[in-house]
Amino acid sequence: MTSTVYSSGQSTGVNALQAGSRPRPSDPPTRRPGSRGGNRRFRPGRIALGVVGIVVSLIWVFPVYWMLNSSLLPNVVLQSTTPTWLPFGGSLDNFVAVFSGGTFLPALGMSTAIAIITVVFCLFFAFLGALAISRFRFRGRKAFVLAVLLIQMLPAEGLFIAQYKLMGSLNMLNSIVGVSIIYIAAVVPFTIWMLRGFVAGVPADLEEAGMIDGLSRTQAFMRITFPLLAPGLVASGVYAFLQAWNEFTVALVLLQDNSSQTLPLWLRGFIQASASRATDWGQVMAASTMVAIPVIIFFLFVQGRMTSGLVSGAVKG
Repeated sequence: MTSTVYSSGQSTGVNALQAGSRPRPSDPPTRRPGSRGGNRRFRPGRIALGVVGIVVSLIWVFPVYWMLNSSLLPNVVLQSTTPTWLPFGGSLDNFVAVFSGGTFLPALGMSTAIAIITVVFCLFFAFLGALAISRFRFRGRKAFVLAVLLIQMLPAEGLFIAQYKLMGSLNMLNSIVGVSIIYIAAVVPFTIWMLRGFVAGVPADLEEAGMIDGLSRTQAFMRITFPLLAPGLVASGVYAFLQAWNEFTVALVLLQDNSSQTLPLWLRGFIQASASRATDWGQVMAASTMVAIPVIIFFLFVQGRMTSGLVSGAVKG
């Protein structure tokens, strides 16, 4: 009898607790002050940071916009004291004048060939060097890493005479191969250091697991490790491409023939020719736009891989 009363009282108390824990239909749901869907607090600091970010973005974008805007306007309008913010009434005459010179396409072909050669060989050598540093322990490894860092401290201007004499003795002046060799030698050390972080971020246990499943060391590397390094290769390739595409001083020393010019040298010669008859800034801006368009197209193709590569390279290694 006592146990029956106790169990009945216990069940009654449990039901009462459960009933008391349930929210009443008339009671509004409680929300924490900072929960989503509630009244958000006004945070001036966050709004200020957003405004600063917008202003900085506009400052970065404005030179590109002004270059495009000026390339569509005639030189008479550009020389006016009143700036023209929108290219109403503009035309493509400046771009037609750039192409009519007949020197843009040869310069574009030479820059493209040099950039491709530099990227391919730079990634090949840098990839092997990064693998050697990250995966193997050998005599002289620390000295090799130190040499890679010290090479970056050498001023490029101090090597111009030696590079010119070397390429002259090899009959490689005014040639794509000669300039590409110098570019590769200049870009490889830093690219090795970039790829080292990506290679070190991929555990060697993945390859060992593949080898246990019957793969050879080469097959395990190509099927497992190499795909994981693709973002790092793209990020390093973008760096090598920009260095080869925008380089000016080495090309100025080694490419002295007017028929063998990269786009930076062509743009310099175009500005000098325009200055001899009063600088036509519309044509100069059109020429600058044409130099920038291949880089924009290249970035559109690799932007996804490049972003993931930069992020993973920042947290690994």
